[in-house]
Amino acid sequence: MTVKAEFIRRLADEFPENRLTRRNDHMAFHPESAAEAALFFKLANRFQQPVVISGCDTNLDSTAGDFKNLLILKTDRLNALHEIVEPDLYVTVGAGFRLCDLNPQLRNHHLFIPHGYLPYPGSAGGAVAVNLTASLNGHLLPIKKYFIKAEVVTPEGDIITPGSVCFKSVAGYDIVKIFASSWGLLGLIVKVTFRTLPLSAAEEFAGMKMSAVERVNFLKGLEKSDNAVDVVYSRKIKNKFDPNGILPVV
Repeated sequence: MTVKAEFIRRLADEFPENRLTRRNDHMAFHPESAAEAALFFKLANRFQQPVVISGCDTNLDSTAGDFKNLLILKTDRLNALHEIVEPDLYVTVGAGFRLCDLNPQLRNHHLFIPHGYLPYPGSAGGAVAVNLTASLNGHLLPIKKYFIKAEVVTPEGDIITPGSVCFKSVAGYDIVKIFASSWGLLGLIVKVTFRTLPLSAAEEFAGMKMSAVERVNFLKGLEKSDNAVDVVYSRKIKNKFDPNGILPVV
């Protein structure tokens, strides 16, 4: 029995039957809470099983050798709308909540998030992971500007909650921002909290145009020659959070 087969059998013993699904040649695990994801990662480390995180719009090529021995960790069941706090201008959703469904919910509270109007088909967690960016009046507007807090399960199975809902929470580098444009290599984003804006300001963002989501730029950023602040922190955190390489670059 291969390591992957042993790992899948252990998952079947530890979790309800519906947490595991098969599609073509891929096996996927669908956690329904941070606690389940944490146990999953702890088992993955024990079995040295590499994993790839997938949102609701990830297309994996089942014939690609890079994915042959990986197990997919899906966020599709982490899709709840947890809270909308109108007085404090923030919203918290599960990582699998579709970004395009967010503004219709916020409208009832006279709020919106600019990136919710973009033609992005994926989830809120996916939008953060790729740092969904738009152009507005000649300037780039990344979603991490509105990304203020998260619940994350690290590759070793620890649950952390970086960030804050306060308007001014840090004097230095805001560590939660490192998960924007992490492309699923620093852990599983379980919940995301966005700063919202009053609906009366929506017209100011009417000219937003979505930028292409290009992973090649992210991969270039992993090169040791890149000394940008975000990249340097990403490398350090990647080495600390994932010493066993459970979330490999593929």
